[in-house]
Amino acid sequence: MKHTKRDITLALAGVFQAASLVKQIANTGMANTAIIESSLETLFKFDAPTVEDVYGGIAGVGHGIRTLNKQLSTSREERDIEITRYVISMLVLEKKLSANKAMLNQIANTLDEIKAGLEYFSLMHENTLLKIGQLYKDTVSHLTPRIIVSGEQPYLSNENNASRVRALLLAGLRSAILWRQCGGSRWMILFNRKSYLTESTLLLREL
Repeated sequence: MKHTKRDITLALAGVFQAASLVKQIANTGMANTAIIESSLETLFKFDAPTVEDVYGGIAGVGHGIRTLNKQLSTSREERDIEITRYVISMLVLEKKLSANKAMLNQIANTLDEIKAGLEYFSLMHENTLLKIGQLYKDTVSHLTPRIIVSGEQPYLSNENNASRVRALLLAGLRSAILWRQCGGSRWMILFNRKSYLTESTLLLREL
């Protein structure tokens, strides 16, 4: 199946959305619950027929589209370096994760178990978030280079916040895998920035 520039941009926006939410939680202890849920829902949509369906429509990744567009349309000095760092880290780790079939299977099997538990606990219930966060700890956190999350210590040391951050990093990696499957590459970000900016601007008009 041939993917369009729109597909690639949506998937990259998914990575930016996760990165932005991680930064918000790490620095303020807060982030929009509905947007967090939209990102985490992608973890359970491996059989979605289209990229748009992975996000439940473009509104599900609207925050990511806005973040991506802002990062691309501002000068280097005005860009959010922290968000950029998280995005790059996730794209680097995605390549290592995709090459580790045993770890991918472990993640897929555990997500199936967590999905079955959604009958009893909602996606945003602390028990569910704890399980997704633990999955990240058991798998991706062992890959190098590890993603170092910076922020305010009182928020970082809160276990609920830590679970949300880990869960969002896993969701960001899910989008990074999707981005790669659509034909995305780090070279494209460097040399096709204008193309991503144009496509994200078009997507903004649909939100």
